[in-house]
Amino acid sequence: MSSDPFEQFTTLTFDCYGTLIDWELGITQELSVWAKRHGLELSAETLLSAFSEFESTCQQEMPTVAYPGILQEVLRRIGARFDIPASREEARAFGGSVGGWPPFPDSREALQRLAGDRKLVILSNVDRDSFARSQDQLGVEFDRVITAEGMGFYKPDPRAFKHLVDDLQRTLGVDTDEILHVAQSLYHDIAPAKAEGLRTLWVNRRRGRSGWGATPSVDGGIQPDWEVGDLRELVSRVSPPDLAR
Repeated sequence: MSSDPFEQFTTLTFDCYGTLIDWELGITQELSVWAKRHGLELSAETLLSAFSEFESTCQQEMPTVAYPGILQEVLRRIGARFDIPASREEARAFGGSVGGWPPFPDSREALQRLAGDRKLVILSNVDRDSFARSQDQLGVEFDRVITAEGMGFYKPDPRAFKHLVDDLQRTLGVDTDEILHVAQSLYHDIAPAKAEGLRTLWVNRRRGRSGWGATPSVDGGIQPDWEVGDLRELVSRVSPPDLAR
């Protein structure tokens, strides 16, 4: 019997934004420009905290609205909180900004290495058009792309991970025990993935930093099966030595 705990995983399923794409940087850049335009001096963490609160609420209230529409409403609510109404043009610009959010520096190379060894799948709280622009930046063709737009609801809705499991069984012939779900958000991904019976690897992108950033806080007790700090560490853990070099 192999001593490699990752050998059984033929398929890596990824969250995208926060895991592969540096959404906190992208969000902060967009919101900081908006805030300064209106004379607001707000820290990155203040902006991210407001974003986290309103994004989660809007996704629950409007599960069938595509992600650019969610972002538009998020900006309107952030503006209302700080007594600065967001214009229609500002809301549209923020809603359309997703494809310009940058990848983490390690994402592109790591995905290219992993693609030679495993099936790679995306499960993302986004629309198809926005993800297509992000995929161009990531430089990898994924074996399957599943979006909130296609499902009709957003993570952490438990139906998302049931949909993932059923879809991969039908389209790729992949069983649950072959899947390792890789994600940054304990709230959106790790907790509901584990509830569906998937093994999980937490990419703790905020390791060493306080707070929850752009994701809602979670109660204690959520334990991913493994934890890494970035995708380079992921490659070194799950790939054969010749691919990890």
